[in-house]
Amino acid sequence: MGDIKSFRDLFVWQKSMTLAERCYLLSKRFPREDQLVLGFQLRKSAVSVPSNIAEGFGRHYTPEYIRYLRISNGSNNELQTQIELGRRVRIVTDEDAAAMTADAEEVGRMLHGLIGSLQR
Repeated sequence: MGDIKSFRDLFVWQKSMTLAERCYLLSKRFPREDQLVLGFQLRKSAVSVPSNIAEGFGRHYTPEYIRYLRISNGSNNELQTQIELGRRVRIVTDEDAAAMTADAEEVGRMLHGLIGSLQR
């Protein structure tokens, strides 16, 4: 892994942490009834992305690391679905949805790249 000494050194972890923070803050603006369902699910999947990157890194075993990166990618897909649902029911603006989806897609590409590099 070269100069990577901690999961904190991974750009994909850093990017996913920023996205999770944005999702968390966005969900706080939801109406109360939406915070309890969609807000919770949005926060849960957003938190899961960097958490699984970190957990897999800490396993110190490449096949396990790849498994956790795949779980992280699944959570990232859940997150994109929840953002889209929020947009469709008009509790997430089109602008916020577009920006957060673009960031989530970038995280997905980064996860795929990292998985590919670890499989080689």
